[in-house]
Amino acid sequence: MYIPNKSSFYFTFLFAFFALTSFSQNLPKFKVTLDAGHGGHDFGAIYNGHIEKNIALGIVLKVGKILEANPNIEVNYTRKTDVFVELVERSSIANRFDSNIFVSIHCNANKNAAADGSETYVMGLNKNASNLAVAKSENEVITLEKDYKQKYEGFDPSNPSSLISLTLMQEEYLDNSISLASKIEDQFARLSRKTRGVKQAPFMVLHKAYMPRVLIETGFISNPKEGAMLDSEEGQQQIARAIANAIIGYKKEYFGSSSADVIEKPSQKMSVEPKTETKSAVSSETEVDKSLPKSESTGVVFKVQIAAANKKLELIPANFKGLKNVQVTTDNGQFYKYTYGETSDYEVAKKNLEEAKSKGYTSAYLIAFKDGKKITVQEALK
Repeated sequence: MYIPNKSSFYFTFLFAFFALTSFSQNLPKFKVTLDAGHGGHDFGAIYNGHIEKNIALGIVLKVGKILEANPNIEVNYTRKTDVFVELVERSSIANRFDSNIFVSIHCNANKNAAADGSETYVMGLNKNASNLAVAKSENEVITLEKDYKQKYEGFDPSNPSSLISLTLMQEEYLDNSISLASKIEDQFARLSRKTRGVKQAPFMVLHKAYMPRVLIETGFISNPKEGAMLDSEEGQQQIARAIANAIIGYKKEYFGSSSADVIEKPSQKMSVEPKTETKSAVSSETEVDKSLPKSESTGVVFKVQIAAANKKLELIPANFKGLKNVQVTTDNGQFYKYTYGETSDYEVAKKNLEEAKSKGYTSAYLIAFKDGKKITVQEALK
C-alpha cells in the first residue's frame, strides 16, 4: 500500500488550491451597474435640509463597497462624485458595461409630510396616478439637459405615458425586474420599515437599459423622521446592506451561488414600528385565479415561468402556443405571471421546461415553492 509522504501531499494540496482559484477567476463575473439619481446642478428633492442627490450617492457608494467585497461581482457606477449625468447616458453606461442588472437609487418626496416607506419600480406603462406622479418628478430632470427636446423627441417629461409611443423592450426583462424589485422590498421589510411594494411606471432612466432594471425610492425625505434616517450614516448603511443583500440573492437565484455570496441579517438599530400600506405588488404568489385548480399547498413544487405581462390572458392553449394547464398569479391587477407544468418531480420539471422552450418560450426558467412560499430552485433541490 502506497502512503504519500508529506511533501507530495503538500504539493497535491497546492496544485488543487491553485487550480480551483484559477478556475473561479475565469468564471464570468456578475455585473451590476449602480446609478445614483440626480447630481451636479440637479439637486433632486430638497426637504428640511436633506438633499436627494447627496443621499442617493451616499447609498450607492455604500452598496458598491459591499458588493465589491465579493470577488464574483463587478460593480460599475454611473457617477461616483457630485456630477450631472444625462438620463439617456445613465442607461448607456449600463449597456456598454454589458451589465446583468441596472439599479437606480433615489429618494421620494410628497407634499404630505406624513408619507413614508420605500417603493421599488420596474419599467412599464401602468397608468396609476400616483405612479405616474413619481415618474413625472424623476423624468423632469431631462429639462436640465441641453437640447433635450431634440434628444428626446416624442417624449414629454410632464406626461410620462408619452413613452407609450416609443419603442420598449420591457417584456423581455419584466419578470426578472419584478423578481429583483421584490427581493429589494423584502429586504427593506426585514428592517421593520414600511414598504409600499413593487410598482410599475414609465421612467426614462430605465427606458433604454437593456437588462433587468429597477428604480428604488428608498424613502421620503419630505417626512422629517424618515428624511433624518436617510441622511444619516447609520440609516444609509442599513439601506445599502438591504439593497446589496437583494442583489446577492438575485445573483444566487439566477446565476448560481458561491462561497462569497453571504447575505447578512439586518441590524435592528434603526427599526421603527412595522407598518404595511398595502400588499406588495409582487410579494404574494398565492393570488391565483379562482378558476384554476388548487396548487399543492405543502411540500416542494416546481413550475416553469413562461411569461409576465401587464394584461390578463384567457388560460387556453391557443394563447400559450399550445401549452395546456397554464396558471396565472395576479398582483393587485398590475402584473400577471404565467406558469406551466406544476410538479413535485424535478426531472419532470426539467422536461416541462424543455417543452416550453421548444414551443418558443426561449427565456422560460424554473421556479420553486415550498409550502406555498417561493424559494430558489437550489434550495428546493436541497
